[in-house]
Amino acid sequence: MDKGNCSTLTDFILMGISNKPEVKMILFVVFLLVYIINLLGNLGMITLIQVDSQLHTPMYFFLSHLSFCDLCYSTAIGPKMLVDIFGKNKSIPFLGCVLQFFIGCTFVDSECMLLAVMAFDRYKAISNPLLYAVNMSSRVCTLLLAVVYLVGVADALIHTTLTFHLCFCGSNEIDHFFCDIPPILVLSCSDTQVNELAIFIIFGFIELSTISGVLISYCYIILSVIKIRSAEGRFKAFSTCASHLTAVAIFQGTVLFMYFRPSSSYSLDQDKMTSLFYTLVIPMLNPLIYSLRNQNKQKTEKKNKNKQTKKH
Repeated sequence: MDKGNCSTLTDFILMGISNKPEVKMILFVVFLLVYIINLLGNLGMITLIQVDSQLHTPMYFFLSHLSFCDLCYSTAIGPKMLVDIFGKNKSIPFLGCVLQFFIGCTFVDSECMLLAVMAFDRYKAISNPLLYAVNMSSRVCTLLLAVVYLVGVADALIHTTLTFHLCFCGSNEIDHFFCDIPPILVLSCSDTQVNELAIFIIFGFIELSTISGVLISYCYIILSVIKIRSAEGRFKAFSTCASHLTAVAIFQGTVLFMYFRPSSSYSLDQDKMTSLFYTLVIPMLNPLIYSLRNQNKQKTEKKNKNKQTKKH
């Protein structure tokens, strides 16, 4: 493509979720509530883990960073989307679009990696509880977390550079509610094969490695649990993994559907609904899933203490 035909864009226009006046109020109220629950839930989770010394364990250390990732990418997208539902000026500066794209990509990728690390943490806790504190020391946890964020930033840099070096010589209207790869590629008049290949290879590698990591960890967890003699012990071991498996299934399933479905089945309206789910709904669900698990754990511990008290 001749670079001389490219227009120098100063901004993009985000078309939003829907232009139907009759659904705007419903969408605004629903997603405002979702975002508020998301904000309070994730901030509350991070604060609680920091304040409560009993939660200063590797599992909750990684959980606090899961909440941090959820908070970062949902906040980069949510407030702007809510403002644009009724806003007349739906433009976003070019650099603002770049920043939103970069933050979203960084923390979505980091969350993928973090879920795999959390599966590894559960394997270490269940397979050899006596050496758990040694195997998952603060140094090991920090190193694993550093790798998670480095991979997220590196991937985001690659996709941001490839995407925003494309040639835009037509409309600047993005038929979406945030700056994401597929709707931006639609606007470009350049050859986007390199971008599509990068999505397939890099996202594909991250997804394959993280899903494989989760599956391998849980294979070892199952083998370890089978060796536990008591039914109560086996149930307790599996219950510690239930919330994590739920979070993995919801998040990974949505991301796979979003970026790896056949191009022939691609639909912008479907894309928007899927994006809403993983950018706002999933970050709201994660604190609820893990909080419920923690409440169940506390109830079980109280019952066990009451039983022991009655025996004495």
